[in-house]
Amino acid sequence: MHKPQLRRALGFWALAFYCFGDILGAGIYALVGEVAAVAGGAAPFSFALALLVAGLTALSYAELGTRHPQSGPEVRLTTRAFGSESFGLLVGWLVLCSAIVSSAAVSRAFAGYVGELLPSVPNVVLIGGFLLVVALLNFVGIEVSSRTNIAFTLIETAGLLVVLGAGASFLLFNGVPLAAGGDRVATDWSAVAQGGALAFFAFIGFEDVVNVVEEVKRPRRDLPRALLGALLAAGVLYLAVTWVAVRVVDPERLGASEAPLVDVLRYAVPSAPVALFGLVAAFAVANTGLLNSITASRLLYGTARQELLPSWVGRVHGDRHTPHLAILLVLGLSALLAYSGSLAFLAGTTSVLLLAVFGSVHAALLRTKLRARAGKRAGVLARSAGERDERSRHFEVPSMVPVFGLVSCFALLTWVPPESAVRALVLIAVGAVLSGVWRWRHRSASGLES
Repeated sequence: MHKPQLRRALGFWALAFYCFGDILGAGIYALVGEVAAVAGGAAPFSFALALLVAGLTALSYAELGTRHPQSGPEVRLTTRAFGSESFGLLVGWLVLCSAIVSSAAVSRAFAGYVGELLPSVPNVVLIGGFLLVVALLNFVGIEVSSRTNIAFTLIETAGLLVVLGAGASFLLFNGVPLAAGGDRVATDWSAVAQGGALAFFAFIGFEDVVNVVEEVKRPRRDLPRALLGALLAAGVLYLAVTWVAVRVVDPERLGASEAPLVDVLRYAVPSAPVALFGLVAAFAVANTGLLNSITASRLLYGTARQELLPSWVGRVHGDRHTPHLAILLVLGLSALLAYSGSLAFLAGTTSVLLLAVFGSVHAALLRTKLRARAGKRAGVLARSAGERDERSRHFEVPSMVPVFGLVSCFALLTWVPPESAVRALVLIAVGAVLSGVWRWRHRSASGLES
């Protein structure tokens, strides 16, 4: 009997919006202030540095997604590159943890934003309702999720464009206020680098696109263009918004603000209805939560299809063509974390986990390339023309891209707060134990069969 499969429903523009919306998220609405507090008027340089580092990782992911066009490609690449299913399972565990922890974090952030508009509704209700709606949208189908993502992305993009337009008009007609410090250029490049480590987290999200590759109509053609184009568009928007923000409002004031872009809008246009900006931020957070749910469930599905998890996790609903049991599992884990952890704990841990994943992907891609190059020199690779044609179909980057990407990930980890690193190490240790147990059970089962 033919098993239900995921439905290929995403074209280029739907995929581009998916990636663009996942990058925008809620990070930029808060991180502008944090970066300005560290780098001052040079905050745009910090975002430019973060864009460069994110671009290196995005290039590696573009090759990853076309080299292994199945859900959970990080697991496949690392498993094959290092010849270790347990290591691949550990990497998959880290990706899964980052998506679930991030989903829990944004559910708390959503409750915070909406709680300001509906103070009579308890946070526990807002968090639970948010996670349930996100899971339902995920279950209904990728087409509905994609349309919802596009709508939310347009809303959050409009919010940033409003800030950009208001700030630019203010500067055009009033010049740069002396209090804003826009005429001062920071020379402390260590502060710029520290700000870049913070700004990098505003770009996180582009990596999620490879986990929906089985639902893309033409993955090898559309994935690289959508991924790199979305990252570039988000980067340009971030740079423009940050440049305006640190020139309209003093960087120190931005750093002390809980809603920095609201302050920019309030300063540039005192009569603007800034209360609506909280609603825009809520849509941004909701979009991030939806895409995190999709990523985590598709990763569970892909890992189960590789027989690294119980087969029931990878089941696909016959009518909706979505991994319904994986979605239910993600819902339960996200709720558990959301009700037991603070926003700071959840967000900081997510960043460290993803940097570890990015470093693993760069290392695995580099090893794969070096091994392929050695095989070509030995004349044992590509036994047939058909195999050569198949390999040539995937997007490919120079070997120096994963090298620089790996170095940049390690460099950014040196700027991560120690408490976040400790929390992430605990999850990494748990994953190592679980992968070790899986390997032992797998060997035991193989021994019994033989």
